[in-house]
Order: sequence, then structure tokens, then C-alpha cells
Amino acid sequence: MAKSKLIEMHNMGIVVASLNNAIAFFTEMGLTLEGRMMVEGDWAGRVTGLGNQSVEVAMMVTPDGHSRLELSQFIKPETIADNRTAPVNTLGYLRIMFKVDNLNELLQRLEKYDVTPVGEVVQFGEVYRLCYIRGVEGLLIGLAEQLGKQTAADILEDK
Repeated sequence: MAKSKLIEMHNMGIVVASLNNAIAFFTEMGLTLEGRMMVEGDWAGRVTGLGNQSVEVAMMVTPDGHSRLELSQFIKPETIADNRTAPVNTLGYLRIMFKVDNLNELLQRLEKYDVTPVGEVVQFGEVYRLCYIRGVEGLLIGLAEQLGKQTAADILEDK
């Protein structure tokens, strides 16, 4: 039997309290709503281990079509924990990072969503300008604007 191989990262899932607010926020960032549907019943619960569940899901896709966010709002069972405001050094989900082409302009547009900067906008060598923000519902989001042709991977290869 041939060894299975990883093909691609399909999506990252984020549980939110308001699907509508999350869709609006990530649309403003530049993602597109690919689809929205209810996922419910015993079959879905067998995958998640939650039993009979009801969750509304929205799939958001990046402009290049390669990356997706699966936003989920649980109706049943109710959510039981909230890690959205945990600091950067918390075990588990850290943040999601997006590459953008004009960091300052995007930050200005996101002000209407009460985005909170975590620290400062900083420059990483001649490679990126980047920052962390608390976006919709306090989700930790990284934004990086590439400055030149060199990437962070190039720097890591040199070490």
C-alpha cells in the first residue's frame, strides 16, 4: 500500500459568536464568502465528537483561492469555552496571519470594526511590516506587508 501524502492545507476553523459579524469583518479584509450552510445531525456529531449538533458554517476564501477560513456558529451544543482574548503565549491556537499589500490602508478600513492593536506595527528587516490586531470578537490576527522580494523563509534558510 502506498504511503499517504499531504496535498494541501484546506482550511482553518474558527468558532464565532456572530457569523454575520465575522463574515462582514473578513469580507472587509478581502476574503470572499464561498458558501454558507447549516451542518446538523448525528453524522456531523460523529466527526466532531459532540453528538447531535447544529452549527451554521460559512466558508471564506482568500483572493488567490488557495486558503480558506471555516467560520462556525454553534447553535447546539452551546460553546463551552472562550479563548479569544488569551495572550499570544497561550497553548493552542495562536493567530492567523494574512499577507496584505497595504497595511496602513487596511488598518484604517478595519477601524469601524473596533480593531484593537496588540502591540505596534513593526518592521522585520527589509522583509515585512507587520502587526497583530484583535479583530472581530477579539480574534488574534496577524497582518504582514511584504517589502521586497526576500521572504521570511529566505532568512530562515540563511541561518
